[in-house]
Amino acid sequence: MVLEDALTDTDAAEPVEAAPVDAPRGPRLWRPRRVVVTPAALEQSHGRAMVARAESVGLPVERLKSNRITATRDADPRQAYREAKATLAIVVAPPTKLKLQPIPPSADWRFDLAEGCPAHCQYCYLAGSLSGPPVTRAYANLDAILANLDGYLGNGNVTSAQAARAREGTTFEASCYTDPLGIEHLTGSLSAAITRFGAWDAPVQLRFTTKFAAVAPLLALPHRGRTRVRVSVNARAAARYEGGTASLDARLDALGALARAGYPVGLTIAPIMPVPDWRQAYTDLLRAAARALEGVRDLDLTVELITHRFTPGSKEVLQGWYPGSDLPMREAERTRKLTKFGSVKYVYPRDLMQAMREEISAAVSRELPGARLLYWT
Repeated sequence: MVLEDALTDTDAAEPVEAAPVDAPRGPRLWRPRRVVVTPAALEQSHGRAMVARAESVGLPVERLKSNRITATRDADPRQAYREAKATLAIVVAPPTKLKLQPIPPSADWRFDLAEGCPAHCQYCYLAGSLSGPPVTRAYANLDAILANLDGYLGNGNVTSAQAARAREGTTFEASCYTDPLGIEHLTGSLSAAITRFGAWDAPVQLRFTTKFAAVAPLLALPHRGRTRVRVSVNARAAARYEGGTASLDARLDALGALARAGYPVGLTIAPIMPVPDWRQAYTDLLRAAARALEGVRDLDLTVELITHRFTPGSKEVLQGWYPGSDLPMREAERTRKLTKFGSVKYVYPRDLMQAMREEISAAVSRELPGARLLYWT
């Protein structure tokens, strides 16, 4: 299968350290084949710290002579994808990254600790959004990125302006262009952000979502309830589209551990698809989540429901990356819509969308009665 080939070629899920035979196996961590760092990144203390992290687990780090990252632009998109997905680049975020943008319906503002993701999801939402091969770029100027957030406090119009969500304060989403937990063992950026928000004496909330499960380094952080961690989950029938990620059970176990450590938590159910017997499939998912969270005191749980959609550009990119994928992306089976920016996207037909929304929303209320359903999209 194409996806399995890609995982083998990139070593995307090799453990960083081998555990003793009789020890419990921990979460599998991404081990890139190539790590590079730019001269500008080496001038930053966090850049040097990331280099030290990589080298401490036996990853050689290539120190570049210029600040330009050159990725092989192979004529074969699969090969270019493989090489890019196997690369971690430690760089300085460009100035444009310090001009934050609203990110409805999730949060008031989006900021980036990194760009790119080590997972191999055949529906990847980053496809078509990022230019060039999907190298994961971790930002070394973390101090500037976090200090820049102060200027956006109290200025949000997405969540902090909604009566139902105003108690969250000004919200900042950190997982639009990366899965920060999937690279945390090599960056430390997420822990730094959580600690920064915990020390921020203001009505604020850090938000991120993840398909990974290595949450142990986060559990004892002084988060003070100012970080909401959501796990991205789906019906088990969709698991074959999510290569290189933690299993559903591991993600839910991680969610339970985070909730017991006092974090506000959430389920990002995405991308919702009409898999066979989808009503029962999504009910089973919610019941599994309820079991993972059983007995948590003062549980603060949210649910976000996001349906699958694609654009002509993302479809072209994804079919180049995963030519053997059977992910349904036939325009004739979808409804064509225009975004607020005038671009085209394909979503499920109205009747199907309405049926899935009603059934899955009802299942959330039934199986997770204490949860707040934030939105359907």
